[in-house]
Parts: sequence; C-alpha cells; structure tokens
Amino acid sequence: MVVHRLTRDDARRIAVRAQLLAVPRPNDLVAVVERLTVLQLDPTAAIAPSADLVLFSRLGPTYDPAQLTRAIEVERRLVETVAYIRTPDDLPAVIAEARAATHPSARAWLEQNASFRRDILAVLAAKGPLLSRDIPDTSVVPWPSSGWTNNRNVTKMLELLARHGEVAIAGRKGRQRYWDLPERVYPVDLPDLDPGEAARLRDERRLAALGIARSGGTLTPGESPFVGLAGEEAVVEGVPGTWRVDPAYLGLPFEGRTALLSPFDRLIHDRVRTEQLFGYEYLLEMYKPREKRRWGYFALPVLHHDRLVGKLDATADRKAGVLVVNALHQDVPFTPAMTAEVDAEIEALATWLNLETTRPRSS
Repeated sequence: MVVHRLTRDDARRIAVRAQLLAVPRPNDLVAVVERLTVLQLDPTAAIAPSADLVLFSRLGPTYDPAQLTRAIEVERRLVETVAYIRTPDDLPAVIAEARAATHPSARAWLEQNASFRRDILAVLAAKGPLLSRDIPDTSVVPWPSSGWTNNRNVTKMLELLARHGEVAIAGRKGRQRYWDLPERVYPVDLPDLDPGEAARLRDERRLAALGIARSGGTLTPGESPFVGLAGEEAVVEGVPGTWRVDPAYLGLPFEGRTALLSPFDRLIHDRVRTEQLFGYEYLLEMYKPREKRRWGYFALPVLHHDRLVGKLDATADRKAGVLVVNALHQDVPFTPAMTAEVDAEIEALATWLNLETTRPRSS
C-alpha cells in the first residue's frame, strides 16, 4: 500500500482547500454545509453566532443569516440536530452512531423513564410542534445531575430522543427550540444502519470535510476529529504519527485567501492537529477572567492563505452601531500585503454586520 509523503505546506493546503477556505469562494449555502458536514451551534454572539461566522468566512458578505433559517425551517434542505446543523442525508449514520455511543447511565435513565418517553411522544403526536416548556414533566426518576441540568428532565429527555431519531427539532422561537416527530420534520426516511457501517460512512464524510486528519485518539465531547481508516495513509514531514488523507485533494493547485474564523471553525477545532500542521496555538478564553486573557473573550483566528497568522479581538456593539476592534494579535509579523488583506476582511465583516469599524493600530 502506498504511503503518501507530504510536507507541512502540502498538509495545510489540503486542510484549507477541504474546508472551502481557498480561492474560489463557494456560492451555495447548502453545498457548503454538505462539504463541512456540520455547523456547530453555540449561543455566544460577541460578534455573530458561530454558524453564521462559519458561513460568512466561506460565502462572504453576500451571505444572509435568514437564508440559513429558511433552509432549515421552510425548505428542509438542512436540519438542526442537538448542537449542530447538518444535511438530511447524514442523519441515518449520525443517529446510528449516537445510539451505539449512548452512555450506560443515559440508557439506564431512559429505561427507568419508559413511561415518560411514551408521554412525550404522545403529546408531540397530538399537539406538536411544541416548546419544551409546554411539555409536561412526567418523569419517574429525575436526571441525576448536580449541575445545570437539574430539574430539566423534559429537555434532557427530548435531547436524548433527538439523538436517537425519535423526535426532531422543528424550528426556533429565539433561542428556544420547537420539538416534533421526525416524520413531520425530516425530508428523508431514517433507515436503521449497522453501527459499523454508520461509523465507516461518518469517517468518510469527516475526512472529505477535513482533507487530512488523524486516524484516532482520545475522544472529547462533540464531533469527533478522527477518521478511522478512511482515505489513504500519509506521513507529514516533521510531524509525529501517521495520518489519513483524502486522495481527491492530492496534487491540486492552491490559491489562498484571507479569512476570519469562528473559534468553533472545523479548520481549528482539533487543537492538536492545528498545532501540529499550522504551528498555531489557540484557546477560547471566554471562560477565563478578563485579566488572564491573552487574546480576548471571543478572538477570531486569522487565516492568511495556508497559514494561521493571528487573532482578532473584536466585539459587535450593535447599540452603538460599531464593530470594536480591541486588538489584532500578530503571531508572525505581518507584511504590508498581509495587513492590507486582513484589514479588508475586517471591513468586510463590519459591512456584513451593518456596523462601522473602530479600531486601534494593529498590535
């Protein structure tokens, strides 16, 4: 079997191209989500919601967040799952994988609350779509938690059932989710897949989105950064371990551009891969005390062609009508050309947000 030998430049360019951050820009929202496989949802909106930032960085200022809402709630070309937006065709494998990975404690809680589950499905069948607050809590055993999930039995049950494909998120009222039966929401059938087949399909889809990734490692909550045996084996010069690469990206020409990324962007989501391939350190500091932050509350990684070169600390002050640029941290000294491209992207971000820019000189 051939083992591909790549330089770090090769590996970075594969990763950037796979994530649709090279030239030319894509121009179709649904096609972008199809390639990325997921848009992570997060309530933080210091500048804009993460899903919108991800789409802005790919589609540019022509992207309108209303397009995403319409694609999910009206056209049903995309679907919201717990914490993510996906394409409907990925649902069977995602659900099969989630069922297989359900923690034993969650399985036990579902079994103890079989009547609660039936009650929720019955009320949704009769009255859905409903907000969680409109669904009675008939739990037999409360969810065992000493933290923020205390007394949130309905929401916890709905999220578990959604991961298992028994209920679906039908839309939103602000930050609150409407819940309904899957057959009323999803535009595709949900055939049962063997867990092994589901994992294989998910690994292939993930590698197509990432371009190059590690086979396995320590899993953390959320979307896995690993791709199993998908693709072909590769070795990256100067980087430890073996990698898997999607051969469709090998040998292609590369033309880079500048982009401002969400902290939850898939290009940098796997921090180990980010450090190994890009030599880039990043930590989301929103949970740190202000005095201990190096880069800012919600700093945006700055991509310049095939390098991650800095962090933008900015805040959208909508009442004042300004995008406040607190600092532009340079991981490497910016050339005049880099400065011009980054400044242009900051201005494009402000224009997209319908804000004016206020900022000090680059740091």
